[in-house]
Order: sequence, then C-alpha cells, then structure tokens
Amino acid sequence: METMMRDQKLWTWHLMAGLVILVLLGLHMGIMHLDALLGIFNPADGHAIDWENVSARARSLGFAVSYILLLGAALFHGFYGLRNILFELGLEPAARRLASRSLLVLGIILFIFGTWAAWTSHQLASSV
Repeated sequence: METMMRDQKLWTWHLMAGLVILVLLGLHMGIMHLDALLGIFNPADGHAIDWENVSARARSLGFAVSYILLLGAALFHGFYGLRNILFELGLEPAARRLASRSLLVLGIILFIFGTWAAWTSHQLASSV
C-alpha cells in the first residue's frame, strides 16, 4: 500500500512537471521563434539570438530562475518516464532499485551542473 501511495505521488509530480514544461518551453519557443510577437523580451530589437538580446536575457534573474525550473522539471519528467519504461520490462527488484538509484544520482548531478551553468551565466552577464 505504501509503494502505491508513493507511486501515485510520483505520478502526480510527473504530470505537474509536464505542465511546467508545457508553460516554460512554450514561453521559450515563443520568445525564440516568435520574436515579432514577443519582442518585449528582445530589448535590442533584431533577432532573439543577437548577442545584445541574449545578454539582456542572461542578466534577468527571472530568466535564470525559469531555466533552472525548466531543467528540474524536464529532468524529473524524463527520468521518471524512463524509470517507468524500464520497470515495464519486468526487472527483478534488485535491478529496479539499481535503476531508480542510478537515475536519481544522474538526475541530481545533471541538475547541479545545469543550475551552476545557468547561475554562472547570469552572474557573468550581470557583472558586465
């Protein structure tokens, strides 16, 4: 019963992570590819990938936080989905534990690295 409750909570988090991805990735796609409509995020005019616009977004704390949130949601959503696919293969309990722990450790490492990269780019852009 306890395992079922935990799986239900993880599945709920999986769905919420999907919604976060939908919103933040949708915003990202709009900013990067619909710059004619969402030009307010590109203060230097021109294209979204022009250095002045990239630098302006990097200085924004809101963008740094949104990148970190998107990273966390994407890692959880992807690795939990991969874990469920692996479990459907009929793994033995020991292999399930190994898969769960390996994905957790890899996810934490990638989250730390990605958070460091987003925060460092924000700090560097803010110092210029």
